[in-house]
Amino acid sequence: MMHPADLPETVSVFPLPGALLLPRSRLPLHIFEPRYLQMLDDALKTRERLIGMVQPNPCRSNEDKLHQIGCAGRVTQFSETEDGRYLITLTGISRFRVASELDAFTPYRRCAVSWDGFDRDLGTKAELDEGFNRSRFLHLLERFFASRQLSTDWDTLKDADDELLVNSLSMLLDFDPEEKQALLEAPCLRTRRETLVTLIEFAMRGGTNEEKLQ
Repeated sequence: MMHPADLPETVSVFPLPGALLLPRSRLPLHIFEPRYLQMLDDALKTRERLIGMVQPNPCRSNEDKLHQIGCAGRVTQFSETEDGRYLITLTGISRFRVASELDAFTPYRRCAVSWDGFDRDLGTKAELDEGFNRSRFLHLLERFFASRQLSTDWDTLKDADDELLVNSLSMLLDFDPEEKQALLEAPCLRTRRETLVTLIEFAMRGGTNEEKLQ
């Protein structure tokens, strides 16, 4: 468990479209670009071992701009292949807000960040979703998976707690980057679940991206 005082003022960021990391969730990554290999090596030398996952923001005028909210993950597993690549797992610690991008003397990007407003992300206790109608949600999910010809371990889904179920689906389902960002920015688990349901329903109806996020 990390405390607010343990969180650094600057974070190395990995801008990867469509890759969503959420607090207390795990994201596997395959690292092979030289700049991100160095980023990982540098992160492993620190006490926190944090890497910030941030999505590029295509809506902003500069193509290098980032979304304002990302999520930092701690490197909890890593292995090196014979040709020098890394297979790692990030465990989500907390979301953050990008304050500014730094002129870093590194090949990868670094940002000054603020952790204010994301207190609920810290800790090991899963967030609850009061009023979650699990049977209705799973029925919708069965229809969605059938429409996409997807398969899953339904027993595992049914046994998962609310946060694990909603966050895992938010991370794994094939939504557009902007839709993933909406899931990340949801202020609480209930809002994320409602956003997820909206995205699934519109995907089944063939709605446009603009309609989904309204």
